Amino acid sequence: MNNIKRVGVIGGGQLAWMMAGAAKALGVELVIQTPHATDPAVAFAAFTIFAPVDDSAATAELATRCDAIAFENEFINLVALMPLQEQGVLFRPRLEALAPLLDKYDQRCYLRDLGLPVPKFVALEEWGSGGVGERGSGGEYPISFPAVLKVRRHGYDGQGTFIIKDREALEATLQGLGHTPVLLEEFIPFERELAVIAARSSAGEMALYPVVETQQEEQVCRRVLVPAELDPAVTGQIEAIAHTLLNSLQAVGVFGIELFLTPTGKVLVNEIAPRTHNSGHFTLDASYTSQFEQHLRAVCDLPLGNPALKCDAAVMVNLLGYEYSHNDYLAKRQQLAQLPNSHVHWYGKSESRPGRKLGHVTVLLDGATKSEAQAVAQTLESIWYGSRSVR
Repeated sequence: MNNIKRVGVIGGGQLAWMMAGAAKALGVELVIQTPHATDPAVAFAAFTIFAPVDDSAATAELATRCDAIAFENEFINLVALMPLQEQGVLFRPRLEALAPLLDKYDQRCYLRDLGLPVPKFVALEEWGSGGVGERGSGGEYPISFPAVLKVRRHGYDGQGTFIIKDREALEATLQGLGHTPVLLEEFIPFERELAVIAARSSAGEMALYPVVETQQEEQVCRRVLVPAELDPAVTGQIEAIAHTLLNSLQAVGVFGIELFLTPTGKVLVNEIAPRTHNSGHFTLDASYTSQFEQHLRAVCDLPLGNPALKCDAAVMVNLLGYEYSHNDYLAKRQQLAQLPNSHVHWYGKSESRPGRKLGHVTVLLDGATKSEAQAVAQTLESIWYGSRSVR
C-alpha cells in the first residue's frame, strides 16, 4: 500500500508546475520550497515554504510537512542535507545518487568509471602567472582547440558553457570567471544531439521514453523532434547507457540523459540531469504517461506508467524570451493554440528576458517525416519570434 501522499519539491519553477496535473490525478499533494511568490509552482502547491532551494533549515521544515522529498533543480547543498537523510527524511532520488552528478567534473569521472562513453575532459586548476594547469585522472593530457569550457556547478540553459577557439580565448574566459571551478572538454563535431528520459522505481523497475533529437542554439534547446530517426543499433546503445547509469546509481525517479551522435554512429554522453528535463516536455501531450506523472509514480512507490507515444510523432518548441519586458504574449499564444493538434503550455512567469524559458508548444503529428516536423517547428517559431533573434 502506498503511504506517500504528500511530496515535497525543492524548487518551484516550471518543472514543479508541470507536476500539478499528475499530482491531482494520482491523489498526491505537493509542498514546495522556493524563494519567490511569483514562481510558477506556488499557484497550485498545497503549501509553500518561501526560502532558497539551498536553505537546509527550510528543507528540514519541508520534511515535516511531507512523506518524501523530490528535486526540481540541482542548486542544492548535499552536505547540509545529509544529516536530514540520516534522521530518516526520504529523498527521491537519495542523496548518494545525486552526489556524483551535481559537479560536472565529478559526473564525467563517474560516467567514465562506469565504462560509459564520454568526451575527453580535464579539470582546470587555479591559474596565475604560470598559466592554466591541467589535470586528468589518467595523468596530464592536452585538450585541442576548439574546446568546450563548462562551469562545474549551477550551469544551465547555456549559462556557464563556452565554446573556446584557442588558448588566448581560454585564458580570457577564465579571467572573466574569476576562480570559479571549471571543466575543459573536447569539442565533439556531432551529427546530432539526442536525449532520452529514463525512469526507475525503488524496486528496480525501468521505463524508457523514445529517444528524441534536440536542436540547440546558443547552447539553449530550441526544439525537440520525437522520435529521433535512428538506426536500431544506436537506439540500443542509448538504452544500454540508461540502464547502466540508473541501476548503478540505484536511482529513484526520472533522469534526463543528453547525448551526442557522431557521424560514425558513435554515441557519447553529454550531460545527466537527475530530474525531469526539458527534452521530455513532449510527454505531457504525446505520451500515455508524462515524465511528470512518471516521476511522481517513482517517488510515491507506485507502478511506473506506459512511456510509449500515443501518436506517430511530435515536435516540441520552447517559447524563449527575446526581449526584456512584462508581457503575457496572449495574442501569440492564441495563434499557436489554433494550429492543428497544438498544445501550448505557458509557465506564468511575470518577466521576459532573452533566452528565458517562458513556455513551450507541442504539436502531435500523424506519420510526419523529419523534414515535415522541421517545417512545423519553423511555423511555430515564425509565429513566436517573427523576424527576431532569441539572443
